[in-house]
Amino acid sequence: MKIIFSRHAKRRAKLYEIPESTIIEILEGKELSQGTHEIIENTEGFKYPIKIVVSLENDIITVVTNYPLKKGRKG
Repeated sequence: MKIIFSRHAKRRAKLYEIPESTIIEILEGKELSQGTHEIIENTEGFKYPIKIVVSLENDIITVVTNYPLKKGRKG
């Protein structure tokens, strides 16, 4: 599978200092079906869980956005 980051996702990752390698690691461990998915994952080194919104079409995963989820769940 190919993973593509949208412009918005790249900017959010830079703003919140989330390395692209961390996002790729999280996505490689998931079995995703066609469509849009929201993934919330506790990650080492971050105070809050990271939320990743992805869209899967034709074996291409597009990362729509990613950010620390400050409301609700605390890890």
